[in-house]
Amino acid sequence: MAPLLTSYLESNRDRILEELFDWLRIPSISAQPEHHDDVRRSAEWLAGTMKAAGLETVSILETQGAPAVYGEWCHAGPAAPTALVYGHHDVQPVDPLDLWTSPPFEPVVVEGECLARGAIDDKGQVLYQVEAARGLLSETGRLPVNLKLLVEGEEESGSPHFEALLRAEAERLACDLVVVSDTGMWAPDVPSACIGMRGLAAFDLTVRTGTIDLHSGQYGGGVPNPAHILARLVANLHDGEGRVAIPGFYDDVRPLSQSEQASLAALPFDEEEWRLAAGVGALTGEAGRTTLERISTRPTCDVTGLTVGYGGPGSKTIVPAQGNAKVTFRLVPDQDPGKVEEAFRAWVASQVPPATEVEVESHGGVAPALTPVDHPAMGALSRAIEAVWGKAPLLTREGGSGPEEALSRVLSAPLLFLGVGLPGDRIHAPNERMVMGQFWKGLLAAGELWRELGELGAAGVSGREA
Repeated sequence: MAPLLTSYLESNRDRILEELFDWLRIPSISAQPEHHDDVRRSAEWLAGTMKAAGLETVSILETQGAPAVYGEWCHAGPAAPTALVYGHHDVQPVDPLDLWTSPPFEPVVVEGECLARGAIDDKGQVLYQVEAARGLLSETGRLPVNLKLLVEGEEESGSPHFEALLRAEAERLACDLVVVSDTGMWAPDVPSACIGMRGLAAFDLTVRTGTIDLHSGQYGGGVPNPAHILARLVANLHDGEGRVAIPGFYDDVRPLSQSEQASLAALPFDEEEWRLAAGVGALTGEAGRTTLERISTRPTCDVTGLTVGYGGPGSKTIVPAQGNAKVTFRLVPDQDPGKVEEAFRAWVASQVPPATEVEVESHGGVAPALTPVDHPAMGALSRAIEAVWGKAPLLTREGGSGPEEALSRVLSAPLLFLGVGLPGDRIHAPNERMVMGQFWKGLLAAGELWRELGELGAAGVSGREA
């Protein structure tokens, strides 16, 4: 049986593509102050499109930063589940511009791929959710669920004001489940559903051994050198087996379930192809773990920046006075960012010699998110994907981090991930793309998901039914 929205899609394909192009032309880069007006313009564009789709009480939600957009259709009744769709309308900066094959805010479709900043992350994925709602309302006059959409404007800047917005609007946003359309699939012919996102803890580590840089001929060999201290500290972050050496780091790591292990093993992962795509000469990491485990289901520690001493041309004969390292941890269930921070601070203090000033600055933490694979709504999601892609999805976890955990925690609702991105979509890079075949299937799958959830009902989604 064809998906519910098949005829709607065929009748509206050209208009929907034009709508997508219109939105992608707005350079809503939240990280750059000169584009803050464009972020607001993007929010206004989306609000107008939501209203045209038939959503109600559409409003722009102000924050201390960039605005979010909200809309709803809540006439399915109390027996129907209430679903909140999350996405974001801001985009990443476009540098380096010279690597784009076409201007980043002049979208084009080339060989079935829409090229533009924001095409997949996340305007395209938000738009197919809006169009699925429009299609169901225009075809049937109603939705099978009570639907709410919340689209933020600062995700690409770390969502600094998002949790405060969730708390302030918790009553309006109350729902039975959250559907995130900001993730991906394994391949066009290997549908998958993300069930979890890793958490994040990020730090700036500054080491000072003196007040000024010193002449290396006069002082070298007699004073501590922060470059040497940082080098030893960075080297000691991992043991000889590639494991994070901070005491207690793995204590709270939850093992994979049998179904997750089976799904991970079934994924057609070509390690050599992945290595070539990464552009590295060799793969490394935690001993006894596959590359796929290391990048998705295991916690990690990475030094993302190391700055100390003179880095210009030629030589400068100094002993530097201070240096900096940037360190990030990706966390998995049930690791707590606060506990990791406490352990990291204690470990750093144990690594530096006396008379060394050390400053550890936290850049906040994001807890990991995980949806139980046996949750009733996961069955609905699996059936919706199978109805469109022709096979049940495999289960994956994504290595990145976002505001998903806050959504689940503040709203007390489980997460479902309906994303259609592909590994080659060049997210955050030049020539970002949306494979249009995935976009159209995403629209159809959203309609199927609302039908499946509507048949479950609010009681079924919450697990109160047998």
